Amino acid sequence: MDTQSFLFSVFCFLFYFLSGEPQVVEGTRLSWTSSPFGFKPKMLFAFGDSYADTGNTKIAVTRSWHFPYGITFPGKPSGRFSDGFVSTDFVAGYLGMKTPIPYRWRKELSGRVKYGLNFAYGGTGVFDTLVAEPNMTTQIDFLQQLINDSVYTKRVLRTSVALVSLAGNDYSYYLETNGSATAFPGFIQSVVNQLMVNMKRIHDLGVRKIGVMSLISLGCTPQNTAGSSFQRCNETENDLVMLHNNLLLQAVNTLNQQTNSTLFFIIDLHNAFSTVFNGTETHQGSPTFENPFEPCCFGVTEGFFCGSVDQNGGKKYTLCSNPKTKLFWDGNHPTSEGWRAIYSTPAFQNTLKQFID
Repeated sequence: MDTQSFLFSVFCFLFYFLSGEPQVVEGTRLSWTSSPFGFKPKMLFAFGDSYADTGNTKIAVTRSWHFPYGITFPGKPSGRFSDGFVSTDFVAGYLGMKTPIPYRWRKELSGRVKYGLNFAYGGTGVFDTLVAEPNMTTQIDFLQQLINDSVYTKRVLRTSVALVSLAGNDYSYYLETNGSATAFPGFIQSVVNQLMVNMKRIHDLGVRKIGVMSLISLGCTPQNTAGSSFQRCNETENDLVMLHNNLLLQAVNTLNQQTNSTLFFIIDLHNAFSTVFNGTETHQGSPTFENPFEPCCFGVTEGFFCGSVDQNGGKKYTLCSNPKTKLFWDGNHPTSEGWRAIYSTPAFQNTLKQFID
């Protein structure tokens, strides 16, 4: 694959956004399967991007506040980048708690702050991206300020855990700003290094355990397989994903060595996704997805996306009849059923156990 085609395909990771009026949707408690013994977290904090965001991103910069997002849950857009639930909902359910409320609603729902907060913003990364929302460093600053304001104490935070999501927006921004293909591995190293700094800082603020999700095979997302009529993955991109994940494993091992602990761990999203995508294992109640490359909701032509409308309000996207039959909701994000299938895999479940060990 030539460099120009590669840059274009990765550029397609970027989000395109519309406007509208948001309404906060409190998280629900999902069924969970964690062990009744071991450490029982009382608070969950989420940091990162759209794989974890449950309503922080402003309506002016995201399409997740527009129909048809949220049609499965809660029946209207909730700021989640899905038809329903996202990773944070399932992790919270596993821990036996309600989904932490978005940071932006901390004052309106102050009674829920004691259960944790979601600081994740869709489209962001560890560094600044094209999306004018807080990067991960700033998200951690928000937690630091809440500690300074005595909303949380280090003693209370010892009962908390953190979910960290990094889904690839830094890499999209790097290529969009003319980053070279030859320097890409070095940039991946810098992203992982910053992620390592961020995780250490979250721990130093008092959070007991930090789980960071590995990258899925980004070359297999609909945004990057549309050019092959949703038939083939981009293996060049998947090779870069493997580099990221290998470096992330090294970073987590280093953090555990430095702290003489096992408080940092990887949530194996990559292998969980691959299991579902390839249909290599079946589980009780697991769905059979139609063509896993093809999303439920997608723009009718290049330049349009799920939720796009023309100047007259006409739909410029196609929508499947049943999101439960699809792994992907839009060009980059799983459906609620897709997330449930990923969550149910041994790869995901086994790594989630480290929150409560």
